[in-house]
Amino acid sequence: MDRFPRLAADSMSPAQREVAAEISAGPRGEVRGPFIALIHHPELARRMQQLGEQLRWKSKLPPRLLELAVLYTARKWNCQHEWYMHEKLARKAGLEPRVFEAIAQGKEPQGMSADEALVYRVCGQAHATGRIDDGTFAAARERFGLDGVLELLVLNGYYSTMAMVLNTAGMPLPDGAAPPLNPLPRA
Repeated sequence: MDRFPRLAADSMSPAQREVAAEISAGPRGEVRGPFIALIHHPELARRMQQLGEQLRWKSKLPPRLLELAVLYTARKWNCQHEWYMHEKLARKAGLEPRVFEAIAQGKEPQGMSADEALVYRVCGQAHATGRIDDGTFAAARERFGLDGVLELLVLNGYYSTMAMVLNTAGMPLPDGAAPPLNPLPRA
């Protein structure tokens, strides 16, 4: 974590203190996770926090589906910290362990609900090609609306960004926990 050290309040600039106070007053409750690194660029931290708050706490998508997309993204980028934190949230949201256990192994989960399978397909296509095909788009639009499709796409991009920040920062897992993800074989 030497790349982006945690800043003590007395070593922060006025802009960093202001943004840290905004983050702490919001649903996160404190500067943690990727925001430990992002606070080194206070305006970027502010905007990322606002986007994350919209996606995570104000989404029209049910939490179970939101967490499925986050876990898909964490696996894609082998982000141990993102996976560690969001697996707990996925359990709490009611995502079946067999679903995220398969994703952790790099496999498509079997027996998903129709909504889960659709979210999985959207995530897979978005991460593989940067777009979703016409059939998947039509199904997602029908099920989640245009705003829901956009939320899902931006969610994949947002958590990809956060995974890159966390991975580059070398963010340790809380309480010295062991990394939850095993490396996947290279294709």
